[in-house]
Formats: sequence, structure tokens, C-alpha cells
Amino acid sequence: MNDTPSLSISPDLLEILRCPLAVQEKEKYGPDPGRLELVHDSWLVCADSGLKYPIRDGIPVMLIEEGQKWKDTPVADLPVPPPGD
Repeated sequence: MNDTPSLSISPDLLEILRCPLAVQEKEKYGPDPGRLELVHDSWLVCADSGLKYPIRDGIPVMLIEEGQKWKDTPVADLPVPPPGD
């Protein structure tokens, strides 16, 4: 039996995913814009754009409009699990 907690997304996927808004504005954020941090094992947070993307049923919802809904919510206040639409 494996006692290691499972992540909601794989580390490999986290490494390649990027915030779509930050990627569109790459001249503003440098050579590797939009890197994401996994928070509360339920959210992907972009330090560049400030957008926060929910992970629902193991699937990151990487829509700019969705990330913007949560932009002004402090990381500590993000609901776990993220609410559905």
C-alpha cells in the first residue's frame, strides 16, 4: 500500500501547464511566463497574472475567464474543493 498522498494532477503535467493569459502577454513576464503553483491540491495559481484556476474532478479548468473569477480571492480563502459552475 502506498502512503504517499496523490496529487490532483501529475507533476509532469504541472511542469508543462502555463497560464494562458500570461503566455499571451509574454513580453510582460519574461522568457517562461505563466508558470503555475499547485495550491491546496485543488488550484493552479499563476504568480505572473494573479489568476487562479480550479481543478475539478482532476481536470484543470484553464480558461482565462475562470481564472479571472478568482483573481481577487486570497489563496488562503480559495474554497476546497473548488465549486462547480
